[in-house]
Amino acid sequence: MKKIKSAVLVLGVFLFILSSCSGSGVSLSGQNTEVAMITVTGSGQVYMVPDMGYINIGVRSQGATVAEAIAINNGQAQAIQTALVEQGVEEKDIQTSNFSVYQQTDYDYQGDPVSVFYSVENTVYVTVRELENLSDVLDAIAKSGANNIYGVNFDVRDKSEAKSTARKLAVQSAQAQAEELAQAAGVELGDLISITSSSTSATPFYDYGIGGKGGGGMAESVPVASGQIPINVQVEMIFAIQ
Repeated sequence: MKKIKSAVLVLGVFLFILSSCSGSGVSLSGQNTEVAMITVTGSGQVYMVPDMGYINIGVRSQGATVAEAIAINNGQAQAIQTALVEQGVEEKDIQTSNFSVYQQTDYDYQGDPVSVFYSVENTVYVTVRELENLSDVLDAIAKSGANNIYGVNFDVRDKSEAKSTARKLAVQSAQAQAEELAQAAGVELGDLISITSSSTSATPFYDYGIGGKGGGGMAESVPVASGQIPINVQVEMIFAIQ
């Protein structure tokens, strides 16, 4: 009698394990079910008027020794910083981005070295938060001794509202494309499966370049056209097909 009970118990456990495995298989097969889909990419663009700018200012000096070249360069850089502050630029917005010292050699017509001197280059990255003062700032730094101005990049402080608007336009564009494709294919659009987005903005560049050993200023303030900055957003949306 005990042997019969044991056999029944083992059989019951075996059936329980078998049923558990069978249930797991149904779940996996359900996950592998293929769904027909439509994938579309929509774009939205909004234009903004810049309200700030960035300038890269270069100061290059030469001297018979490293100390002399650095001393000359420091004097020029200090004059430029003073001019910037006088134009309302805060010191926190004046940042050294590069400082290098290197040796140079002059040669005669036969290719023989005749003299050795040292060059110092100091590049300062300046943020101009009052864009209406940009022309005056450019003139001031040119007259104060800057011998390289590498141009101006324009930007906008807060792009959040523009990006939000561009995202909505991109979604509307993608949805319209999906509906058009579904109608053309003779199918019905189903639920949204996934959506991803990315954004870019191109900063206008104003090529305001001066060069030369002594630098130089302009007699009058040069008007600077900042233009507009495009804020671009793209979304990829995947819809099921019913």
